[in-house]
Amino acid sequence: MAEPRTGGLGIDELSLATRNHGMPLEALQLDLTPVGMHYVLTHYDVPFLDTSSWSLTIDGAVTRPTTLTYEELREMPTVSLSVTLECAGNGRALLEPRPVSQPWLLEAIGTATWTGVPLASLLDRVGLADDAVDLVFTGADRGVEDGEEHDYERGLSVADARRDGVLLALEMNGQPLPPVHGFPVRLVVPGWYGMASVKWLRRIRAVTEPFAGYQNARAYRWREDPDDEGVPMERIRVRSLLVPPGIPEFQPRIRRVRAGVVVLEGRAWSGGGDVLRVEVSTDDGATWDDAGLDPPLGPSAWRRFSFRWDALPGRTVVMSRATDATGATQPLDPSWNVGGYGNNAVQRIEVVVEG
Repeated sequence: MAEPRTGGLGIDELSLATRNHGMPLEALQLDLTPVGMHYVLTHYDVPFLDTSSWSLTIDGAVTRPTTLTYEELREMPTVSLSVTLECAGNGRALLEPRPVSQPWLLEAIGTATWTGVPLASLLDRVGLADDAVDLVFTGADRGVEDGEEHDYERGLSVADARRDGVLLALEMNGQPLPPVHGFPVRLVVPGWYGMASVKWLRRIRAVTEPFAGYQNARAYRWREDPDDEGVPMERIRVRSLLVPPGIPEFQPRIRRVRAGVVVLEGRAWSGGGDVLRVEVSTDDGATWDDAGLDPPLGPSAWRRFSFRWDALPGRTVVMSRATDATGATQPLDPSWNVGGYGNNAVQRIEVVVEG
């Protein structure tokens, strides 16, 4: 991993930024994110796979190793679930100094309805061995990080893999998966940061020791020092984001609204439990007021909130902060870490109110 930087983005960061994309925050108005607006992060190259030759192997510590074709998987009973996915590096570019990787601001999010085969039903079909502890999910994408060449692989404990809602997804918002979202089949792990939802899935392997591959043991870990072993990133930290109000200046994206009643709205979510409260500040954090909450979109999806603001002429900063069922609340300031992960500090939007 490169040394943290200050100042402008390097060519290496720009090369990542141009091939990945975030969700425009005005799309927070929508319950479901249109497929083309949903955030995309591709670690290596996009594999273009053919369903006629693709297959999924489930093996390792199982009693009945199995290989499934695409058509066989499609014939199995499916469920549909709306899930909010967020990249673990969302907010990385707002840290100082900036950890060098995909330079996300706040847009690495999206909520889609995923349709697929419950993973637990497949595990029952193959029969996990009593000593299986982890499941390793292997994608068709391959690359090099820190000098180590490897397939993109992530491990989940057997208990986490069997949770309700964990799917082998075949469709996104009622359509076959686009190539950048993992066609023909991807894993979807509700409540976890996006790195767990392995795309272009080709193998599931049950193992009898905790998985120690690169993406588990070295990447996606909270480290305050490069020499720390770190703590693995797993569940999404509580977060809220506002739909940017009014209209923007092209640069530097400062918002302009008319004086009077302005309805502020946004979405809040957490992998740690239901969002129970959202507060809004329209005076740069001097005071906070409770926003109204709509019913949850689903157990694994974001929740809409709204607030009526009597906007007076002048310049101010608007913010929101969410609290979930565990009592966790968004911090006002980010916590720096080596990988730039889990930055759920409150969003600050500079607004000019015109009389």
